[in-house]
Amino acid sequence: MMVWIIFLSVVTVLLALDLGVFNRKAHVISYKEAGKWTTFWVGLSLVFSGIIFWLFKEGHVDNPHNYTPETAFWKYIQGYLLELSLSVDNIFVIAVIFRSFSIPQKYQHRVLFWGIVGAVVFRALMIFFGIWLIQKVDWVTYLFGAFLIYTAYNMAFSGEESEFNPKESWVFKTMRKIMPITKGIHDQKLFVKKMGIWAATPLFLALIIIELTDVLFALDSIPAILAITENPFIVFSSNIMAILGLRSMYFFLANVIDKFSYLKYSLAVILLFVGIKMGLHHYLKANDLAIPEWLSLGVILVSLTAGILYSLYKNKQNEALEK
Repeated sequence: MMVWIIFLSVVTVLLALDLGVFNRKAHVISYKEAGKWTTFWVGLSLVFSGIIFWLFKEGHVDNPHNYTPETAFWKYIQGYLLELSLSVDNIFVIAVIFRSFSIPQKYQHRVLFWGIVGAVVFRALMIFFGIWLIQKVDWVTYLFGAFLIYTAYNMAFSGEESEFNPKESWVFKTMRKIMPITKGIHDQKLFVKKMGIWAATPLFLALIIIELTDVLFALDSIPAILAITENPFIVFSSNIMAILGLRSMYFFLANVIDKFSYLKYSLAVILLFVGIKMGLHHYLKANDLAIPEWLSLGVILVSLTAGILYSLYKNKQNEALEK
């Protein structure tokens, strides 16, 4: 428990410093600033992989699957990269939500901050429920595997979809029936009091929809990481470290995300791989077999690299044709 308490305390301190010190005043986060923060969070997450190695070497965390420190290290790296890559779709949806509610860029960080806090709580509940479910119901691994394969197929072959419109969503329509909504932005406030009545601002609506879309994305990402490892601390820490860097990644990639249109095929390949891996879980365990950690990590890295490079290649090709 002490390791969990320390980890959660450090995360709380980092979030407090982020909001209370470095971003206390609302401001537009430049591409350069976002790049620095993205580098910081990614670097911190990779450094944490060394802490994972040390924790398992010294036996400071529960290790029901008898992972060696090396195995724990590589499973954390896989889980982190998986969650980070699956965040790409989340970034696109967040950008659409902010545009729909006309949220100025200087106020977006505050909304994302509270969105991250909520995501930590929801992800924790879903992770521990998922682990409990796998341990109690053997056949659920087949269900998770089939769901991931279906998601991969849908992602690769669904074709062009109409743009998501948050104002047409059930959440938006329901919130308008529950409480009054202000038409304009009131600085960074989520609620304002007018004529003795509390009303929600567009920032609060954007926050609620972002929280719920994160829950939907977690329906893909949680089963995916459970195909890599069922160790609670590795699953939770890799998820949280990826979520912490999501805000800076958003400001770093939001304006260029459309240039990586073929990245969805990379994500489909990754989900297909982990879906098959989860479907084979019982067979591999019964025959004392295991998919090598280097193969799982290689699939993630090669798929992402291929998707990025091919997207850049097609962009250059399209630009040449336009000229």
